[in-house]
Amino acid sequence: MLKDAAAAMIYKATGNLRAIRILLGHTKIENTVRYLGVDIEDALELAEHAEI
Repeated sequence: MLKDAAAAMIYKATGNLRAIRILLGHTKIENTVRYLGVDIEDALELAEHAEI
């Protein structure tokens, strides 16, 4: 599993929330949003536009 700091660094560098969700093994994007502590509306918008 990906460590907290690595997940946060990858998210900051890429903004790809869906990729972080997969790397962390989360089934729901909401769990990843909560895990990273980002604003849910911004995160969900990013996730909709991200390609993986």
